Amino acid sequence: MKTVHTDKAPAAIGPYSQAKIAGNYMFASGQIPVSPLTSAIDDKTIEGQTEQCCKNVEALLKSQGLTFDNVIKTTCFLSDIANFAAFNGVYEKYFTSKPARSCVAVKDIPKGALVEIEIIAEL
Repeated sequence: MKTVHTDKAPAAIGPYSQAKIAGNYMFASGQIPVSPLTSAIDDKTIEGQTEQCCKNVEALLKSQGLTFDNVIKTTCFLSDIANFAAFNGVYEKYFTSKPARSCVAVKDIPKGALVEIEIIAEL
């Protein structure tokens, strides 16, 4: 097993890794819309926060020579299911290969984020 770390995605804010490689798969921790440059959530809209989540996912993928086409499964968390259509509009620009997905509304996301995206990718 290998631990993945890149400075181009936010550092873990707890006792976990950005991602782990096991066998032929990368399992990424949920990415919230924290900017790796400011360590803050810089956008208050669901669209802007989804963009930042996707950029964070992309940074983890690129650190292993992967692209969004390698993603086989996502799990997406929204703080309000009413944001689903706006979230989906941004999500579909990045995940064009249409990986399997679960998307649920949850009560709270760390740091007051509106969205969190985790992925499983094939190496």
